[in-house]
Amino acid sequence: MIFDVKSIREDFPILYRKVNGKPLVYLDNAATSQTPQQVIDVIVDYYSKYNANIHRGVHTLSQEATDAYENARRTIQSHFNAKHPHEIIFTSGTTHSINMIANGFASLLKKGDEIIVSALEHHSNIVPWQMLCEKTGATLKVIPMNSEGELIISEYDMLLNENTKLVFVNHISNALGTINPIENIITKAHDVGAAVLIDGAQACPHLKPDVQKLNVDFYVCSAHKICGPTGIGMLYGKEEWLQKLPPYQGGGEMIAEVSFDKTTYADLPHKFEAGTPNVCGGIAFGAAIDYMNTIGFETIAQYEGELLEYATTELLYIDGLKIYGTSANKTSVISFNVGNIHPYDLGTLLDKMGIAVRTGHHCAQPIMDFYKIPGTVRASFMFYNTKEEIDLFISALKKSIMMLS
Repeated sequence: MIFDVKSIREDFPILYRKVNGKPLVYLDNAATSQTPQQVIDVIVDYYSKYNANIHRGVHTLSQEATDAYENARRTIQSHFNAKHPHEIIFTSGTTHSINMIANGFASLLKKGDEIIVSALEHHSNIVPWQMLCEKTGATLKVIPMNSEGELIISEYDMLLNENTKLVFVNHISNALGTINPIENIITKAHDVGAAVLIDGAQACPHLKPDVQKLNVDFYVCSAHKICGPTGIGMLYGKEEWLQKLPPYQGGGEMIAEVSFDKTTYADLPHKFEAGTPNVCGGIAFGAAIDYMNTIGFETIAQYEGELLEYATTELLYIDGLKIYGTSANKTSVISFNVGNIHPYDLGTLLDKMGIAVRTGHHCAQPIMDFYKIPGTVRASFMFYNTKEEIDLFISALKKSIMMLS
């Protein structure tokens, strides 16, 4: 299709508001993407017309809500090319999904077992595994990174051994934008019999993972990064693994039969979906996937690549500006600092001029410790951003630097 960014921007009402009297330039997409009117309409439609609890209800509203929710599951299954709909588990988001797997493996690991994470991880893909090691006596090992923000795969090769049971790596670094070589990582882990979880929170807005082609055991993401609502996400797991792992929570919906003597669990996916789910969120998640597929992920990747190249070039003209994360294989995220100016100060002034960026350690403190910095300014782009917005950002940044120098 012909990519018309002006037409696409009309789908996002928030992009037309003003902040501090200035037109909003939203460059915090790695934290949360914006939501198109098409998805907002689905949310309003649900609460206006068929708001009801799902599964087992015999009345019309419950059946309509159930059908819409399960259709969304099939939409997500198709998008990620999972083999079965029941391999898609609805969760509250990436963090919830990771914790479900960490909880499940607590009954499978023992002292002497090893698990591997990477130096590029978000805290959500570090802390649960540390907690798992404390519970089980397993050992946590880390794939180191280099100054370009890339994983050192030769070091990963040396970490792998017959004691390795699990490997956890993000698909794309939220702090640096580095795209990790997950195909290689997955294959090598499987060669020693280890399972692999990929954190796809930052990847799914920019590319279209095929979980069967990747042969990944678990893949997780959040809808709010993909033009959907907050509070909903997904865990993909191979059927054989989901059958093996125990439930994360007990309650309604996840049971087959309950007595005071014994409880038996429901089949997948309900085994992992205790309680009343975020029905509207699940339906809207499916609608967001549909919306992005109408644009096309190849088109999105090409356009965002142009934005990344343009913004990188313009930023590097600024004296004293240093970009962190310079891998040749990265997505539309730029983390940077300028001289000795604290990133928080830059972010505050940019906000006064209508520019929304993220500052701090981006829940990736080990990366900042590696570079020996307190944090960065992070500008992250989506397909609805424009080069004109980048120009406004660069101009505001230059003004901010002058004020703080």
